Order: sequence, then C-alpha cells, then structure tokens
Amino acid sequence: MGSGCFDDLEARGLVHDTTHPAEVKALLNDQSIAAYCGFDPTADSLHVGSLVPLLALRRLQLAGHTPIALAGGATGLVGDPSGKSAERNLLTTEVLQHNVSCIKEQLRRLLDFDTRVNPARLVDNHDWLGRFGLLEFLRDVGKHFTVNGMIAKDSVRSRLDRENGISFTEFSYQLLQAADFHHLFRHEKCVLQVGGSDQGGNITAGTELIRRVEGSPAYGLTLPLITTASGAKFGKTEQGAVWLSADRTTPYALYQYFVRTDDRDVGRYLRYFTFLPLDQIEALEGLVATAPDKRDAQKALAREMTRLLHGDDALASAVVGAELLFGGRPEGLTEADLLAVAAEVPRTDLSEPFGSERDAVELFVATRLSQSKSEARRLLQQGGLYVNNERRAEGNTRITGDALLFGRYLLLRGGKKSYHLVTFPAA
Repeated sequence: MGSGCFDDLEARGLVHDTTHPAEVKALLNDQSIAAYCGFDPTADSLHVGSLVPLLALRRLQLAGHTPIALAGGATGLVGDPSGKSAERNLLTTEVLQHNVSCIKEQLRRLLDFDTRVNPARLVDNHDWLGRFGLLEFLRDVGKHFTVNGMIAKDSVRSRLDRENGISFTEFSYQLLQAADFHHLFRHEKCVLQVGGSDQGGNITAGTELIRRVEGSPAYGLTLPLITTASGAKFGKTEQGAVWLSADRTTPYALYQYFVRTDDRDVGRYLRYFTFLPLDQIEALEGLVATAPDKRDAQKALAREMTRLLHGDDALASAVVGAELLFGGRPEGLTEADLLAVAAEVPRTDLSEPFGSERDAVELFVATRLSQSKSEARRLLQQGGLYVNNERRAEGNTRITGDALLFGRYLLLRGGKKSYHLVTFPAA
C-alpha cells in the first residue's frame, strides 16, 4: 500500500500540481499503483537536475508502488521543447543508443529491479514508437488532438513569438509523449505519470488521450523545478552541469557541490533529495541558524547524495579529498578524486621521470612554492614544509618513489594553505 506516500511528498514540498488532487492523493496514500517518468537521453549521463523526478520514483517504490523508468530512445530523436528557447540539436541514432545504454545503468543504481513485490521496470519508448507508421500514428493518435489545444500548451506557446518559432518536429513531441502514457496504461497498467512542472502540458496530453481512447481516468503529478535562492539554475557551475556519472563529475566534485549549498537552500534540498526523516532535517536546519560556520546541514546533504549516487567507498574518498586541503592525509583517496581536488590548486607537470629519489627543497623551488633554496630551507626550519601533508624536518628532505601517489603525483604544501600538485610521467 502507499503508506502515506502523497503526504510525505507534500510535506517535503515535492507536489507542484496534480490533475485530480483528491484521486491522486488517495491512489498514492492508500493503494499500490504503477507510475512512470521519462528521461530523454540528450547526453550519456543524467545531471542532478534530473534527481527530483528520479528520486520521486524511488520514493514511490519504497512506499509500495511500482516505478517505471522510461528511457526516451524515440522521443530523444525529436527533442522536447519544454523549457527550451530554441530547437535542440538532433542526435544521430548511434549517439542516442549509446546515451540510452549509459542512462539505463544510472537508473538501475537508484531503483530496485530485483525485489519480488514491486520491482521497477525499465522501458525504452523506441520499442513501440519505432513501430508506428506515419499514417497509423496520425489516425490512432493525432485525430484525438486539436491544433488549438496543442498551441495552447505552455511549451509551444512560449516559442511561437520567438524569431525561430517551433518546428513541426518539436510541435509533435506532446503527441509522442501522450502515446507513451497510453502504451504504458494499456500494457503495464500504469495510471500515473510523474514529471517536472514544465511537463504539465505533455502529461495532460497523455491523460486526455487515455480518457478518449480507453474511457478510463489516468493521472498526472508534477514536481517543482529547482532553482537556487540566488536565482541560478540548480545543477550548474562555472565548469558546467553537475552530472550523475562519476566519469563526468567525480564523487569529490559532487560532494563539494552540495557542501557549497547556500544556507537558504539547504533545508529545501535535504527535503527534496534525501531520505532523511523530516524531524532530522528540521534539526539540521536549526544548526544552520545557530552554527552556520560548521555547515553541518550541508555536509549531511553532501554525504547523503554522494553515498546514494556513488556508494560508500566513493563517499569515503570524497570526504578524504575534502579534508586534503585542510591538512588531511591522502590515504583512501581515488586518483580521480585526487585530480578533482588538484583542480583547485596550482599544478606543475614535469617532463622528466621521477627517478630513484627527489629533494623536497629543489621541488619547492621548481614549483615556485619557494623563490630560492634558502627560502625553502627557512620554511623547513620553521616546520612549514610538507609533502603529501606530512611535515618534513631538517635532514629529512629526501623523497623516495614510495611517496608518489598513484605512482606519479606529489602534493606539496608550504605553510598552512599554499598547495601545489607535482605530476611526473607515468612509469
């Protein structure tokens, strides 16, 4: 049964709108239903902006409902105009298939496909939309929609007054998504579609198609689109999007993204993205007010998200990386996370191999952490010369190969905060 699922979504601020409020509440609180959300494979990874609907599916599953994650192998060929000011670049079939396979693996990490009671389903809409002929599609789907109604959708209307307008390709997207919902209603007994608030028009197109063809009700639930308190788009940084793929955004970088959450946003994000009890979130919000410098709420958010998306080992590495620039030791850090940390400090790539040993004083001069050997030696005498955050004393400036991190890196530090990464050619 739903076990108060709707009430929990509402308490977390995750209910933006519903097509039939009383019915949707009763379905999610008191029954066990199938619900779906679609993810178009515009890249080979989802980004953190996709987490609200994806984690909504996870919440539904934990409450006893059956989640259906749809990878848009067909709709990805067209492109959703929702929230877009210009036409998307069309992807080739080969690129799209690669993206779909990558996204399927990310979906598997967050949904349980093996439980006996309500296993998640993973579907690709190319399996059914790809079989539609044009005339068949126009007859079976298109005849149930008026152009007037299609133009009235926000995703279309917002584009009509722009210089480039909207192509027929994107204009037809809502019909394809409606056909998805109808297919899942008929073949998977799916009665609810979940999506961001920008998907409202596409979702109601599906509920209307089901009502007209099947004579049965179907429902929609939209979730809030996330922005930061400063008005910036959630999930964007100066380096670009924050991705769910560890190859695109390392666990350390993901951890740091959430650690840097604005005090004004952290309580909201804890409700949206974590599965922590609400009373625990309220306690963390209290710490934001009483001890903001400790950033306990942000660290809790970062821990929960990194563990959820990448696992305990990746979290441990990310925490080590976060502590590294505050004097922590690098043991337990992955190479990818070391390089992510190193992106925040100066770096020197040496062309000559490490050899049998190196002198720390000479490396400090070579990297300009010290302007001369005499300055480096004074730093050594004052106890401020570190290699891999290990303080070196007079008479102990020799660095041997076993000090190399991952066989080719050294992290030098002068004083408390002056870091520098040295890279040697791979052996």
